[in-house]
Formats: sequence, structure tokens, C-alpha cells
Amino acid sequence: MTPARFRVRRTLLCALAASAVGVLTPAGAQDARTTLAQNAAREWLAQADALDAAASWNSAGTRFRDAITTDAWSTALQQARAPLGALEQRSMLSTQFADKLPDGPGGDFAFVLFRTSFAHKADSRETVTLEREADGAWRVIGYFIR
Repeated sequence: MTPARFRVRRTLLCALAASAVGVLTPAGAQDARTTLAQNAAREWLAQADALDAAASWNSAGTRFRDAITTDAWSTALQQARAPLGALEQRSMLSTQFADKLPDGPGGDFAFVLFRTSFAHKADSRETVTLEREADGAWRVIGYFIR
């Protein structure tokens, strides 16, 4: 093999190796609290997707449970989600953090936004508001579909 062909081949092999490493490793490290908040939001949404009002109420944060009874939440969940039909797809759009709710109390809050497609509404946005409670766990305190 000529030196020029060897260099081209070596360059190509290096590029392929670099591509393989890029596929196998994460593109960038994600803040641990982002991962925890997103996972908590997804777990809670799975309960809401199943229209399991009792489970979603029980796993929600203190502010949520103090604001609405289990029965009222069951009614609200049915009214909001049943007409939309089954979940078809959900993808993460963004996660933002704040130390205060708008016109509200201070704390450690996360706002997780999803693009969601339901059987009867193809383009929705779901916002899940979470609070990191005293035990360090992120729990849902608000849910909004647009």
C-alpha cells in the first residue's frame, strides 16, 4: 500500500472509531437533578396515563395532596384525560428549575415540558411541575395539558 493510501485508510479508520465511540457514550453529561426530576415526572405520568387517580394522588407531593382530595383529583383526571384517548407518544422538550413558584412560595422546583400525542389530540404539551421535598425526592405538585 502506498503511503498516501495508508494515510487515507488510517484517517478513515480513525473517523469510524471516533463515530463508534460517540454512539456508545452519552453526548454530554446531564445534571443529576434533571435526570431525577424527569424520571419522577415520567413515573407519575404513567399513573395518569392509566387513569389511576389513587396512585397518582398518593405519589404526588404534599402541596398537590393538600390542594385537592383524592375524589376531586379522580374527577379532574377523568375530565382532562379521558377525552384525549390513549397516549401515543411523549417526548421531552425541556426541564427548567426555579427556587420560587410564580407568585408563590420558595423551594426547589422543576418544570418538565413534554410534547405529547394522544389518540384524539395529536399535538399537546404537558407541563409537570415538581418539588424536591425534604426527603430529597422529586414529587409532582402540578399538571397541565395544553
